[in-house]
Amino acid sequence: MAKRDYYEVLGVERGASDAEMKSVYRKLAMQYHPDRNPDNPEAEAKFKELNEAYDVLKDEQKRAAYDRFGHDAFEGGMGGGGGAGGAGFGGFADIFDEMFGDFMGGRRGGGGRRGSDLRYNMAISLEEAFKGKQTEIHIPSSIQCDECNGSGAEKGSEPVTCTTCHGHGKVRAQQGFFTIERTCPHCGGNGTRIEKPCKSCGGNGRVQKEKTLSVNIPAGVEDGTRIRLSGEGEAGPRGTTPGDLYLFLAIADHPIFQREGADIYCRVPLPMTTAALGGQIEVPTIEGGRARITVGAGTQSGKQFRLKGKGMSVLRSPARGDQYVEVIVETPVNLNKRQQELLEEFAAGQNEKTSPQSAGFFDRVKELWDDLRD
Repeated sequence: MAKRDYYEVLGVERGASDAEMKSVYRKLAMQYHPDRNPDNPEAEAKFKELNEAYDVLKDEQKRAAYDRFGHDAFEGGMGGGGGAGGAGFGGFADIFDEMFGDFMGGRRGGGGRRGSDLRYNMAISLEEAFKGKQTEIHIPSSIQCDECNGSGAEKGSEPVTCTTCHGHGKVRAQQGFFTIERTCPHCGGNGTRIEKPCKSCGGNGRVQKEKTLSVNIPAGVEDGTRIRLSGEGEAGPRGTTPGDLYLFLAIADHPIFQREGADIYCRVPLPMTTAALGGQIEVPTIEGGRARITVGAGTQSGKQFRLKGKGMSVLRSPARGDQYVEVIVETPVNLNKRQQELLEEFAAGQNEKTSPQSAGFFDRVKELWDDLRD
């Protein structure tokens, strides 16, 4: 009779957390425990099946082996001596993975095992992207267990050689013309097994703890920049290589500036009188200062001024981009009586010379209408 899937036995999804599986197991174990079900062979069988499933899935390495090979990972087909017939192997796809996986970067077996990489998303302001930033971040992670120095074994004891792979960390089996080498499913590639696991880490060699890291954000970073902190990911199981931490940066929208590469843009309202008569205006810059711009008489909305070298920092370079200022002529509002009179006098004296764009536009409209009438 074929064994039931271990996840089905526990009634959990394959992605279930350790805490979720532990909670479900406890409830079911109490329900089917022989002391609560005397003379009930069916309950006894379920209790044994439940214990067998949980014993595999609660162990990180056994669970990984089970997820990949199923029940075959623990039933002889994966044995150490190079048995014939290839029982427990998943066909050509698995053969290809075992032969070329290391070259393709697709797997890490035995001594190549390492801790998981971590991702941390950080939002920064445009000013921080311009200046750079030194800050601290707090990462929930797993670190090497101090009690056993990452070995996973209780103090005074040592890991013992794995009897399945005889300390090699890998097992071999014949698949047709190929001899396939796989990570040992019983020791997870360590070559050793823990008989007396450390009480602090449960034999895993690492414990959960929040890490505080000092991070330097260089000046000139762009939205979506990824920063790699080597060795700052999760600790590897039983003293193996830790993973990396990847910092992903998101630059918040700015209320005044818009960024395009190393250049920044801003729109500045320009009083109608200054636009008409000319003058000077002050505009903000990204470093927190001000720059003065001379506006010529008759300046129109949309006119753009360039402030050379006032843009963003360039990553790993002393250069800077430019700042572009677009002026928007502001129509006056809330006029008093005298101001209205002055504008009415001005309007009465307008001609093609004072409003050339308006005059030219309506001349073109008139020509269009005349053509439509013909």
